[in-house]
Amino acid sequence: MQNMSYEIPELALCEIERKNLSESILKTLRSEDFINTRIPDLAAFRYTKPTEPSTGMYAPSVCLITQGAKRVVLGDEAYTYNSEHFLLTSVNLPTISQVVEASWKKPCLGLVFTLDLNEVSQMIIKENLPKPKQVKIGPGMAITQVNAPLIKAFQRLVDLLDEPESIPLLAPLAQKEIIYRLLMSDQGPRLRQMATAGSHGHQIARAIEWLKENYTQAFRIEDLSSDIGMSVSSFHHHFRTVTTMTPLQYQKWLRLHKARHLMLMERMDAASASIEVGYESASQFSREYSRLFGAPPMRDIRNILQISSDSQ
Repeated sequence: MQNMSYEIPELALCEIERKNLSESILKTLRSEDFINTRIPDLAAFRYTKPTEPSTGMYAPSVCLITQGAKRVVLGDEAYTYNSEHFLLTSVNLPTISQVVEASWKKPCLGLVFTLDLNEVSQMIIKENLPKPKQVKIGPGMAITQVNAPLIKAFQRLVDLLDEPESIPLLAPLAQKEIIYRLLMSDQGPRLRQMATAGSHGHQIARAIEWLKENYTQAFRIEDLSSDIGMSVSSFHHHFRTVTTMTPLQYQKWLRLHKARHLMLMERMDAASASIEVGYESASQFSREYSRLFGAPPMRDIRNILQISSDSQ
């Protein structure tokens, strides 16, 4: 009798791998939480109910959901993704995010792997990967369909949480596989654009990194565009395409979020926080803070503390 063999369809294989990974995440997170795991650059989350929208910075990363759904808003564009799609963020981006599908019976589960663009660049060079298709520079965020090899790469990484002694040696191998899978996916050209020296995407990534590290400093657009090797008009156009903001709006967003952190975590008063993040006018700080967060600085902080107290 002839042996019969068959391949499991891709969709069915993905479902099997997702279920296995969900069980691993539940084992890691026995209660609702978002944690940074013992594996460098890997975080896991579990939410049992939808969340309110919250502002924050998305670092270069891939977010893989195995159950439930999330929504991220970048400018005027909303990205809703679930277990069938992953979110790729190729530069530091200010966003509004929320969990939109979660329950006690079926919590929203997922992983976030933070990308080091230098490592991505080194892989492109060392492994001599095929040249990507020519693509125009676009938003620094996108969703695309997940596949079984990517899920299995994440599974190999998560499995190492059960053998911590192996993490230093084996985690880098699993992480490199994840980067490789991303580079070979539909979003590979987008990621390569940001990691390849000399490309417009890489130039914008350099400008974003400078702003992130020097957000308290006043700067001239002409100087920053010259430093990264672009004309002022090209810099403005490409920066807004990637981030949906102008460089000055991006800097303002960074300043206001840092000020909020200082007032909330270090109990700094509004005047001191505004000076700390680079504002010269307290009234301008209060006005721009209220426009972004919906309330003047100290009232906003009191509201956050009250909500936190009520939930305990």
